[in-house]
Amino acid sequence: MESTGVFKQFASALEKQCGDRIGQGLTVALSGGVDSVVLLHLCQQFSQLHTGIKLEAIYVNHGLSDNADMWQQFCVELCAHLNIPFQAVGVSIEAKTRTSLEAQARDARYSALDRHAMIGSTLVLGQHADDQVETFFIRLKRGSGLQGLGAMHSSMRLNSGRHCARPLIDVERKDIEAFAQIFGLSHIEDESNKSDEFDRNFLRNQVIPLLKSRFKGFVPSVLRSISLLQAQQALIDEIAQSDLAVCRRDKNISVADLAALSELRQSNVVRLWLSNKGVNMPSQKQLAQILNQALNAKEDAQVNVQLQAGSIKCYNGLMYWVANTTVTLAEMPCAELTSDVELADGRILILVEGKGVRRPLADERVTIRFGQLNEKIKPIGKPGRNTVKHWLKEGKVPSWERSSIPMIYYNDALVAVVGFFVNAEYMAPSGVLWQVKDAE
Repeated sequence: MESTGVFKQFASALEKQCGDRIGQGLTVALSGGVDSVVLLHLCQQFSQLHTGIKLEAIYVNHGLSDNADMWQQFCVELCAHLNIPFQAVGVSIEAKTRTSLEAQARDARYSALDRHAMIGSTLVLGQHADDQVETFFIRLKRGSGLQGLGAMHSSMRLNSGRHCARPLIDVERKDIEAFAQIFGLSHIEDESNKSDEFDRNFLRNQVIPLLKSRFKGFVPSVLRSISLLQAQQALIDEIAQSDLAVCRRDKNISVADLAALSELRQSNVVRLWLSNKGVNMPSQKQLAQILNQALNAKEDAQVNVQLQAGSIKCYNGLMYWVANTTVTLAEMPCAELTSDVELADGRILILVEGKGVRRPLADERVTIRFGQLNEKIKPIGKPGRNTVKHWLKEGKVPSWERSSIPMIYYNDALVAVVGFFVNAEYMAPSGVLWQVKDAE
């Protein structure tokens, strides 16, 4: 492919992947390797042809190589020569069990790029066609399903909402290297790329060159297969979205509606539901356990399937996701009745005016307490007094949620259980009421 062909393919892909947001700027993830150096030059050429598009580059220094500072200096000088705004960001990688160093470095890199990039800019990444093929084979080796074998998408969105583009994802490495050679673009070489100790390097150095030499057009053929897999997964996702809409009850899942689906669609609904909550996908064994317990357990059975970040529980015909937490909710003052209060777990207690409880008297101290479930109260519209536990159970509130419900006291009198009921003895047509906003 000629150098002009590389730019045309890059520019077309960038415009397609970014759309209207391209005017908010481009942030190039610069490592100093040939891929990112060519990417930087292509982005500069693109920004010069489209005046008004801001361009910057960021180098993330993991400190994992003895040459990391030298590579950083190379990037500093390259961007100074091209007159492109540049930042270098240092990150530290803490070893974690059951997580590869490569994955930790990647996560730290994305996080740093996201934090330091221009507000609203698109993060432009240098992965190319050969990287895509390597990712496909790594996922194949792991026994990944359809979604995993779809490898990397041409564009994606980080948890923060930042848009990311991969405009070189269909360009082969040989064409990128040829572009660099034609224009005399210098770049650094990562010595770790020569070590076959890492699976990706073994595929890159030993396996894929052999396949390329044996099968003509091997990389484009794999890319076509990946594109088909992504399209099929997109169709499955549409069906799952529709099924989830039928099964969803607020933040939870109706077990009865889930049971009405086929087994495959049940699995897809649970996966999508957990994915929307930012939960890592359960294994096939865990997913089977979730569905078996939720759909086959007796009505009063304690369903509790533990995953890494939390657990799946069932109560009153609904499936819940309960995240692990180490936060202790203790009594706290609520002296100001004119501002919101942030709880220890990140939730916000919002004060609104209207039908609720009367405002406190001058000698009444307002506090927020938790877990006082044996406290007795007569809610508005309920017959007689009974414990908070009784009223919450009657309201079908799951037992694990009850102790985290904020309870408002005037001195030692319980006046409101936030989100559920107020004390009839303190009711006022024009009073105050509290609402809870979940943590972002």
